[in-house]
Amino acid sequence: MKLTALILGLLLCGAALPALADEFTEADLKRWEGEYQSVVETGRNLWVSADLGSNGVACAQCHPNAANTHPETYPKFQKQIGKVAELRHMINWCIRNPLEGVDLGFDTPEMLALEAYIAWERRNVPLAPGKH
Repeated sequence: MKLTALILGLLLCGAALPALADEFTEADLKRWEGEYQSVVETGRNLWVSADLGSNGVACAQCHPNAANTHPETYPKFQKQIGKVAELRHMINWCIRNPLEGVDLGFDTPEMLALEAYIAWERRNVPLAPGKH
C-alpha cells in the first residue's frame, strides 16, 4: 500500500511539473537569438570604436572582424602574458597595451560583449584549447 501511494504521488508530481528545461518554444528560441545578437552587436560596436583606449586605436585596426583572435584556442599559454590565460586576459592585454586603455572587469557587460563578438566571428570553428 505504501509503495503504491509513493508511486502514485511521484506520478502526480511529475504530471504537475512544467515542460522540461530543454523544451524550448519557437518564441523562446527567437528571444534567445535576439538577446544574443544584441550582445554581439554591442561587442562589434566596441570592437570598431576607439573608446576602449586613449590613443584613438580600435581593436578592428589590428583585428578586422576579430581576425587572428582564435577564441577557440583558449585557455592556452599566451606569450605576451607569460602564463596560461583565458581570452579575457588577452583582451585586457590588448586594451592596456596597444590601445593604452584601462582593463575591463571580467564580469562587465563590455567584456561579455567583446567575448560574444569574437566568438560569433569564429562560429563553426572547432574548439582547440591550448593550440597555438
